Amino acid sequence: MRPLDLVGLAPLMARSAGRPEVVVGLLDGLVAVGQPAFAGRRLHVLPGRPNAAGGPVCATAGDGPCVHGSFVAGVLSADRASPSPGICPDCTLLIRPVFAGHRADPLAAPAGCPTPLDASIEELAAAVVQAVDAGARVLNLSVAPERPSSSGHRELTAALDHAAARGVLTVVAAGNQGRLGSSVLTRHPWTIPVVGYDSLRRPMDLSNLGGSIGTRGVGAPGRAVVHLNPAERPLVLSGTSVAVPFVTGTLALLLSCFPRATPAEVRAAVLRGAARPSARRSVVPPLLDARAAYEHLRG
Repeated sequence: MRPLDLVGLAPLMARSAGRPEVVVGLLDGLVAVGQPAFAGRRLHVLPGRPNAAGGPVCATAGDGPCVHGSFVAGVLSADRASPSPGICPDCTLLIRPVFAGHRADPLAAPAGCPTPLDASIEELAAAVVQAVDAGARVLNLSVAPERPSSSGHRELTAALDHAAARGVLTVVAAGNQGRLGSSVLTRHPWTIPVVGYDSLRRPMDLSNLGGSIGTRGVGAPGRAVVHLNPAERPLVLSGTSVAVPFVTGTLALLLSCFPRATPAEVRAAVLRGAARPSARRSVVPPLLDARAAYEHLRG
């Protein structure tokens, strides 16, 4: 089953490609913004981690630090005419790099490709505030704090509080350690944690699970997701970080289709479209149903 069909996104994408005033903040790696799949798209880079040459973007998506960020950006914003169409290409994408290196990443299990470093807590907190203040309405966080820090956790919690106060919907990866528990990102009451699912509608063994994840989260395609990176070469990645943009894109399309809906209403529609949060008792979140979320808002 195609990832888009797995979560009911195809009918929603047929209704809308997004609206420019719906701004998505991508907090990830560097992005090859000049590649063909992004031609004509509204991509803007906020100051952040530079690449080796000192710039915030990279020449090609094949550059090591660009693989992950370009892949996620492609899932969100690739031209609909490309072989792997983006979910909300007419939305505005704010790119805020939070890491520039690469190594084996616990949030993404690549198929022969390097993936980015975890972000420092301080860098991630600053990026959240910067993206929110720049007008983002949805945040895509396919990242994890690189080390424990009580002071840093307070700073990141304050940044997430800032996003919540502004009504900015924040989607976060559950993580790929296969553990039962939570993180500063998944514990926050406003974030939407995302678990990776396979094509048979089963949660992946590597996905972290927990009470906050099961109660306030959703599942999305995360097993061997095939997409074209902006260099127009097939790329396969797995993990909860890959699943996050499917939820982010759904939120962006719903905000586009229902411009009068409040962020809380859109968030509730996504959670209720999967299963009513009040009825959830499992540490495993249900699979996203974008079509049901649309029908909930329309009703």
